[in-house]
Amino acid sequence: MIIDWYPGHMKKAREQIIKKLPTIDVVIEVLDARLPVSSANPLLTRLRGTKPCIKVLNKSDLADPAVTGEWVRCFEKQQGVRALPLIAKDHRDAGRLLKLCRTLVPTRGGKGERYLQVMVIGIPNVGKSTLINTLTGKKVARVGDKPAVTTCQQLIDLHNGILLSDTPGLLWPMLEDQQGACRLAASGAIGDNAFDTDSVALATLSYLSDRYPALLLKRYNLPDLPASPTATLAEIGRRRGCLVSGGEVDRHRAAELFLRELRAGLLGGISLERPGDPPESNAPSAARADDAEV
Repeated sequence: MIIDWYPGHMKKAREQIIKKLPTIDVVIEVLDARLPVSSANPLLTRLRGTKPCIKVLNKSDLADPAVTGEWVRCFEKQQGVRALPLIAKDHRDAGRLLKLCRTLVPTRGGKGERYLQVMVIGIPNVGKSTLINTLTGKKVARVGDKPAVTTCQQLIDLHNGILLSDTPGLLWPMLEDQQGACRLAASGAIGDNAFDTDSVALATLSYLSDRYPALLLKRYNLPDLPASPTATLAEIGRRRGCLVSGGEVDRHRAAELFLRELRAGLLGGISLERPGDPPESNAPSAARADDAEV
């Protein structure tokens, strides 16, 4: 299975970002706290140069808090980078973010000073628009549970000396890291029509069986974990009534249900990436997950 998703408007978004960056004081990169590497745009580090960057670890309530703490320490070893776990809808978290922006560039945004210009950037469905609406206190950015809701650039005056530059969700042209693409698909960042749901569910179940077996056992009331991801998915389907005539498990329905519950945080705090892990030790590729069943 190859996941390759790059809508045309995202190329335009990249061009807009490049054009706007010279006027920006602080870059806020919104990441998914569950997968901070896979939800980052690899072009941004090169494009922003020496500009201060805040890596916002959004959806921190869905992630493993211990692992999120490891990511904060990891990111803050990078020059010019601060990391802040938050929940995009939380107004207190939004206030902490604005305070951090002012700390990074104290000569901007005060009385008689030039506006502090901040660019908010992030791939689709990481909560960028929700965060902007929270920062402004009103709905100025479209929000949805599907990727690529924001499709045009906006400049927003917060009336506190700060200007926000919103950009469309941005992905890179080729998802060469298919393991990362699989994690993105599992999180909901990639449109469902761009990948095979069954394969992504199996790959994710393989990872969770290794890293978070207790959460699987508790959520699906399993006495023990089945021997393979395929068997685990079938058992989830049986226990959740995803059946067809004859009592057979509808594996596709079971896969959809499992991914919905994962994305909603119903399994508990789960991180799909950890600092220091080699890529192959994070979630396996969907192809490998299927091969393991042969």
